[in-house]
Amino acid sequence: MPTEHWPLPGLTVRTERLELRLPTEAELHELADLAAHGVVAPGTRPLGSTWAYGTPTERARAVLRTHWRAQAGWSPEDWTLPLAVFTDGHPVGVQAVRATDFALRREVLSGSWLALPHQGRGLGTAARAAVLHLVFAGLGATDATSHCYTDNAPSLAVSRRLGYQPDGIQRDSRHGEPATTLRLRITREQWDATERPETRLTGLDACAELFGR
Repeated sequence: MPTEHWPLPGLTVRTERLELRLPTEAELHELADLAAHGVVAPGTRPLGSTWAYGTPTERARAVLRTHWRAQAGWSPEDWTLPLAVFTDGHPVGVQAVRATDFALRREVLSGSWLALPHQGRGLGTAARAAVLHLVFAGLGATDATSHCYTDNAPSLAVSRRLGYQPDGIQRDSRHGEPATTLRLRITREQWDATERPETRLTGLDACAELFGR
């Protein structure tokens, strides 16, 4: 529950289709169970981090540690907000956003995952659109970025659908093999020019200081 000293759990982003917020401890374990059952299709490697390709137990524990670590290590100069994606009252994945020196740079980087049964339904686009509303309308960001491998077609499609533009490439190592990462960017002005669903923010004023806003 949000408190005067730690109001982040009260931050909520709502659209007609979904809700983004930090999960309760019980919901976090439900999310971990989902991850244990799989977040990437067999034979594919769309994500750079290795946790998604571990055993069911490793995947579940990675989700728990990520959420605990994000809040324990939070500072206005370096923060990661791993919001759970809720539909029909249950978590189906995570839409995260992180920033370094946000008060100065006003730039964020997003990342996400959905449990396998909830992929291919447009939820990734809806969740990213909702978090863009948070960072642009709520936090006053000037830029939002996203990175994906060249063969991660779903992530690339989401970015293009929402108006992101190419922002260069970088050479990476993906699990011991060379890979090319596409960088994408959307500015506040580009976001303002796009059509988007009605989105409601609650609880932001209470925790604005935590974001370096």
